[in-house]
Amino acid sequence: MTKPVRVGRKKKRLLFAAGSLILAAALGVWIAWGNTALVVTELTVTSARLPHAFEGFRMAQVSDLHNGTFGEDNRRLIEELAGTEPDCVVLTGDLVDSRHTDMEVALSFGRQAAALAPTYYVTGNHEARIDEIEQLKTGLEEAGVVVLENESVLLERAGAAIALAGVGDPSFYGGTAEDLQRELERLPLEENVYTVLLSHRPEYFTLYGERGIDLVLTGHAHGGQFRVPGLGGLWAPGQGLFPPYDAGLYERDGTAMVVSRGVGNSLFPFRVNNRPEIVVVTLGGEP
Repeated sequence: MTKPVRVGRKKKRLLFAAGSLILAAALGVWIAWGNTALVVTELTVTSARLPHAFEGFRMAQVSDLHNGTFGEDNRRLIEELAGTEPDCVVLTGDLVDSRHTDMEVALSFGRQAAALAPTYYVTGNHEARIDEIEQLKTGLEEAGVVVLENESVLLERAGAAIALAGVGDPSFYGGTAEDLQRELERLPLEENVYTVLLSHRPEYFTLYGERGIDLVLTGHAHGGQFRVPGLGGLWAPGQGLFPPYDAGLYERDGTAMVVSRGVGNSLFPFRVNNRPEIVVVTLGGEP
């Protein structure tokens, strides 16, 4: 009577093992797909301060490439970017990865982005760790990308203008919140001009608001790397567990901040439930 029972248990174990292998394989395929399947996230930011001429202005944001590639020479990424029909492209840091820097990947992507629309770039913390930073900035400028280093430019449209400012990652000049605050205060901004700021770090949302910035485009958080349904991102640099600013649009006291989940990976070689994204921000007047 015991022998059939033992055979039955063996079959159950085999079935359990087979089911576990199938589940693990399916999970692996899903994770792999989720790290390469680009998605475009559309956001609208409205403000009564925006000139009427800039209503409908589209800014396509790519953040945290980390030397990542999506198809040969990043063809899929460029095609997705082109499909957004942007008025400008903004690159919000960590174009390279300090652990495996590939200048040609970064420069080629910058060159192709600049061929689509006016393209603007600010540094991230990974750029602060590489010896080739001047080579990167010079190469991007030669490719037609505007490198914003604690400065601003005016974007003009139909006789109106808004300011586009960029602040380098604090790792370049001290690394503290006080250092960033000092650089923000030095930005040549006009109070009556709608201002968009490019900055790598979302954890300084309060400082951006104190400076009176209308809209900030950031990255760095990688969407929390592992996104838990109902809870959001699990961990982000500079914010820790369950970061308050991991992805999407945040608004407080007249300042809006967009946090891109980015497209690449770094220390953690993969992301979970957190597809790489291009963010498209459309500007609008007061609703």
